[in-house]
Amino acid sequence: MTWSKALKDTVRTGLTVERTKLQPLVAVRGAAGVAIVIGVVLWLATPTLAVSSAFGAFASALVTFQRSWRPRPVLALAVAAGLAISTFLGYMAAADHLAFAVLLAVWTLLAGMAWAVGPVSGMVATQTVAVMLITVTLPTSVAGALLHAGIIVCAGVVQAALIVLFPIRPWGLQRDALADALAAEADYARRLRHDPVARFDAQPLMDARSAAELTPRQARNRPRQLGGPRGVAERLRPVLASLADPVVGAPAEGPERDHVRDLLAAAATVLDAVARSIRWGRPVRLPPEVMAVLEGAESGSMLTGPARRSALRLIALLADAVEATDEPVKEAPPANGERPRKPPEGTGNSKEKEPYRHLLRPTVPRLVPVGLRALRREARWSSAIGRHAVRVAAVSLAGYALGSALPLGHGYWAPMTSVMVMRPDFGQTYSRGVARFVGTLVGVFVGGLVMALAHPGPWVCAALAVVCIGLMYLLMRTGYSVASACIAAYVVFLLGIAGEGWSQTVEERVILTLLGGLLAMAAYALFPAWETPKLRDRLADWLAANGRYSLAVLDTFARPAERKPRRVREALLDARAARQAWDDAVARAQREPVRHRGISRSAERGAEAALATMGRTTMLMEAHLPDRDATPSREAEDFAAALRAALPEAVAAVRERRDLDWSGPLQAYAAWQARVDDEGVAVRAAELLVDALDELAGVLSRGPGGRNRAARR
Repeated sequence: MTWSKALKDTVRTGLTVERTKLQPLVAVRGAAGVAIVIGVVLWLATPTLAVSSAFGAFASALVTFQRSWRPRPVLALAVAAGLAISTFLGYMAAADHLAFAVLLAVWTLLAGMAWAVGPVSGMVATQTVAVMLITVTLPTSVAGALLHAGIIVCAGVVQAALIVLFPIRPWGLQRDALADALAAEADYARRLRHDPVARFDAQPLMDARSAAELTPRQARNRPRQLGGPRGVAERLRPVLASLADPVVGAPAEGPERDHVRDLLAAAATVLDAVARSIRWGRPVRLPPEVMAVLEGAESGSMLTGPARRSALRLIALLADAVEATDEPVKEAPPANGERPRKPPEGTGNSKEKEPYRHLLRPTVPRLVPVGLRALRREARWSSAIGRHAVRVAAVSLAGYALGSALPLGHGYWAPMTSVMVMRPDFGQTYSRGVARFVGTLVGVFVGGLVMALAHPGPWVCAALAVVCIGLMYLLMRTGYSVASACIAAYVVFLLGIAGEGWSQTVEERVILTLLGGLLAMAAYALFPAWETPKLRDRLADWLAANGRYSLAVLDTFARPAERKPRRVREALLDARAARQAWDDAVARAQREPVRHRGISRSAERGAEAALATMGRTTMLMEAHLPDRDATPSREAEDFAAALRAALPEAVAAVRERRDLDWSGPLQAYAAWQARVDDEGVAVRAAELLVDALDELAGVLSRGPGGRNRAARR
């Protein structure tokens, strides 16, 4: 992608305003916290202290809007503590420009490294830098610095108290995550009716798993509806895929395929009903025609072989999903006046059902060593997080020096803008830079116009600031430009409380915001951390994770008595995470203005398709894992041994741009096929697996057609 096209894309992304679901009650609660803090401090203390407290209340509420599964009061208190510490240290060093520059560089470097822990930690750390730059410009003494820090902590306590006293949809994020996962399964079932090999986006399942991580105290208070359906959703995906697949399921055409389509449609309806029940805490309602399809599949013989086994397992899992909502099944009244049908017997309490065990989430103190390990892992020159930390520290120092040298005043706006817009990847940094400037331009114009026409007093300015921040909380998910406009107007009115001249504020803010945004963009252009050259490494990681998943499943076929479902599940999660890392890397690389080095676009797409097929094929085998008393498969053991021997060399070949050699697995599959008369699910899936490996070797081969293709011919 050229620089001109990349810039156009980032400008378009930065100025996009999206339609999204608003949360007015949560916005009102956050704005009420800001209003309480500003009003009390303005009444009891000085306007300067009110401005300082307003930034603390604003940031403490802002962090609670981030996508985090941790309790919101904890986040509010954590950001308030970080803001108080950064503010006090900033005051202590503010008298000496050199000392403050050193503090700013060190603090910003640590804030940049905080992205290694997670996006919420990175955002909180960024807020501490921004508030440090703002509050230290307000004149005070050492005692006053302690008072400012204490007021900021109190602001966080107020926001945390409001969250506890006025909870809005408790467990709402967890309910939404689980409901989204089930709705994604329903959509997958509908797409399988028309495309038996349709792709499934596993991100909703990953979010549901993250949302299910609970501390022991949370587990005791968790609604029972959130207990079992996640595990059912995890087991449903391979069953749906195996039922629809024409190789290991029903034939591609004919009466069995028509019945499979009806069964998939019924499954989608049931999953949607369960998703609605979990999202809103209502009983499950199923139409009678859906119950008729499930009852017919349970008692009839329209399906045979693996397809019938998949259908019976699907019905059992659907019944488990309904039962796990802890609500009675209610049917919608039939339109023709007939009595509603009963749920098919035998569809609940399947032997696949296991007692729900919550995933243990570490407490805040136990997160400290986890965070330190993440920081140590990313503290290297080749890391995108490490380069981001160095980049943002250098830019903040340059912005502070330039802002202080310019005869404008409020020089902190330049480094603050740079810190707020910079992210570890190119696309977000540039799009946020454009959005920040345009939003600031609109916000200061509107705020300045109101100040010029109305000349409001301190209390009116405080009320207008609360209105602006309430709009920001309400509209922040529609786009960064909208949020930036609200924040800009909020700052204008806050400085109006302290008696700042609005005309100077508007001019300074626009110029210094433009300077800070340009510094951030220039820094990424001069000191980038491109994702494009790392695509082969991401592809190799995905191949390695897929290989471990395939080996875990094949080992179960080879030695059923040693069946280890936990190992298969962990391998699946690793493969899923590697796939998501690849998708994220490709999305970032597509927005970068660099040539593709190491892998072409066509090879990238072909390799992605091959590895997706490899993962899907393994999932089909997982849907038909043998029982512990099944006969061991010597052929599956030989095939797994050949794949295990070839996998490390293949992963290294992908990284080093060499041809892949799958001759060992190909020969093992040929021997397996020759020794087996009645081809079962395992050998059919093995054929799809070697085809996927062959396809991967072909698209990554430096020669025409690939060496393995020639060998197979």
